[in-house]
Amino acid sequence: MKNKKFVISFSGGKDSVLALHRMIKKGYTPLALLTTVKKNEDESWTHGINHDFLKKVSDSLGIELITVECDVNEYEKEFERKLLVAKQKGASICVYGDIDIEHHKQWGVDRCNATGMVAEFPLWQENRENLVYEFIDSGFKATIKKVNLNNLGDDFLGKVLTRNLIQEIKATGSDACGENGEYHTFVSDGPLFKNPISFKQGKVTLDENYGHLHII
Repeated sequence: MKNKKFVISFSGGKDSVLALHRMIKKGYTPLALLTTVKKNEDESWTHGINHDFLKKVSDSLGIELITVECDVNEYEKEFERKLLVAKQKGASICVYGDIDIEHHKQWGVDRCNATGMVAEFPLWQENRENLVYEFIDSGFKATIKKVNLNNLGDDFLGKVLTRNLIQEIKATGSDACGENGEYHTFVSDGPLFKNPISFKQGKVTLDENYGHLHII
């Protein structure tokens, strides 16, 4: 592809960071991190990372942060609007960290089709467990920030992903990679980072079926 500049749909979690890592290794140039945040709330959708930490990650990676502030009912429209902002900056590709859930992939393809961009899925249909080991072995540090309490106990919150911890996660019957939503992570260090992101573990809140670790 002639234009090798991309924006990435960025959660701050391990899969989007691994997708970013792979694209950079292939010689593509990241122009921006595109992160959806809850309207009138200071936290990202899904992973619950506040703007201060998103900005710290952006600064450490040396990649601009573009936030998509939206409610559920305007999620798609606002995502597309900010995709066009990235396109104006020179991006022709949007990268996603999805692995094998077809309707998630189709959602990303639809957003790109609507904005005249190309959707790229660097992790698509690879072995889930192998991917999480690649992430760990590459030297990235991810802390479990959210768990689905139907799958994992809140004692997993705050733990750093290691090969041994993945075995503990599997022992519960959960997917090693958490691709079914069993857990979500915050990546704070690794080969793409100029400096590690320092944080302290704050309170844990239980909300319906989910446990959340607040970082401060």
